[in-house]
Order: sequence, then C-alpha cells, then structure tokens
Amino acid sequence: MTTEAGTVRPPAGAQAVRRALDVLHCFHDNGPDLSASDLARRLGLSTSTAHRLARTLLGAGFLEQDAGTARYRLGPAMTELGRLSYHQRGLHLAAPELSDLAERTGATADLALRSGPHVVVVAGGSVTPKAGLRRPLHSTAPGKVLLAWPRAGGVGPRSLPPPYASTERTAVEPAVLAAELERIREAGYALDDGESAHGVRTVAVPVLERAGHARFALALRGAPALITDERLDRYLAQARATARALEVLLLAPAERRGLDEGA
Repeated sequence: MTTEAGTVRPPAGAQAVRRALDVLHCFHDNGPDLSASDLARRLGLSTSTAHRLARTLLGAGFLEQDAGTARYRLGPAMTELGRLSYHQRGLHLAAPELSDLAERTGATADLALRSGPHVVVVAGGSVTPKAGLRRPLHSTAPGKVLLAWPRAGGVGPRSLPPPYASTERTAVEPAVLAAELERIREAGYALDDGESAHGVRTVAVPVLERAGHARFALALRGAPALITDERLDRYLAQARATARALEVLLLAPAERRGLDEGA
C-alpha cells in the first residue's frame, strides 16, 4: 500500500509476522529456555505482547513450553522444517566428506552459508549441542569468503550493520575490509588468524556455483600450532579438493544429471 506522500506501508499483518520471526531469532544462541519476560526484554516489547506472540507460535508448533517452568524453547515444527531444509540442500551428503577431510588434516572441518549479516555453520565438527552456529561475516574466514564471492543479488559489506571487533586483530574499517576481500578473491581463500577468537586459526575456500558465486564456504579450523604457515598450502590443497567434490555433490539431482549428459 502506498500513501499520498508516496511512502510504502507494510502489508496488513506484516508487523506481527516480523515480530513473530524476531521471537524465533531469540533462540539463535542455543542458550537456556526463555520466559515471556526474557523475550520481551530482548525484543523491547511489553511482556503481554511477547506472551501473545509466544502463545501463537506455541499453538502452531514453532515453540514448545516446559510444563514446570512455563519457559519456551523451539518446537517440533522448527525441527521438522530444519530437517527438511538440511536434506533439501543435500547437507546430509556433505557430512561424510567433511568427516574425511577432518580425519586427513586433524582440523575441524565445517560447511557454512550466509544468513543476512551472519555466516551460519550448517554441517561439520562445529555443529555441537553447546556451540552457537552463527558467526559475524566480517571477522571469520568463511564469512569473508561468502562476502568475496557473493551470490547474485547479495548485498556487499557496505550494507552490513556496523562491524565490531571480536579481538584486537579484527578489521572494522570499511576500506580495510574491502581491500582484504580483494586480496581474498585474488588468492582464492580467506584466513582468520585470531580475528574472531584468540588461539584459533581458520582457512576457508568457496564452494562455487556454476555462475561463480559461493554457495557455501568450506573451512578448516584449528590451533595456530596446527595450521602453521608452513602447512598452509597443504591444508588449502585438501580443502580445495573437498570443495570441488562438494560443488558437484550438493547440486540438485537434475543439475547433476545435466552435468553427466553434458559430458
């Protein structure tokens, strides 16, 4: 809907949908169950509004409630959709490749994709019950890979929220980040050397689509004593070989058949 002044109003109900989605996003950190007052505090809403939103999501199966504490957690509908998305993306096929890569290198192997201003680990050794899956794009090796080879229509680093420093090594100046992304494109890989966390070194390469965009980022993570400068070329060779395999393996079946027919 457009007003006389020419501004575009959101469709009716859009604000309620946005708020309901914001409630679900409160559970991204994989922390403890949340009460209605916890949700209200995180979202800047009244407790009564947060309660109504949570009850609506509860009725649809997107949240469930502990009978003893009345606190909320993600519900069975989220589990179902998550599993469907996992298989639709072919990520169940990537797990053996990542396990093999980790065994060959001794590093943690992860596969990640972009979700707005974050990089999300979707498969690999970092996917554990106690670990959060979201990381900043600007300070992580897989995040910088996804920025360096953006998908069609993807926004660049200038459209991200203001970057923050996780450590003293994090680059937060836009010009510095832009220059680094250019170096990453030229080198074909990204390196996080203590920029997102102390004592961790990560190297990442793109898993490319046929159009040349990064569909995923493949990362190897370990201590600096493991991923040394002297061993970096070896780790890159292993990561790139796995990335090339995943570029085919993670295609939709029809696309894979097209490759076979083209051969």
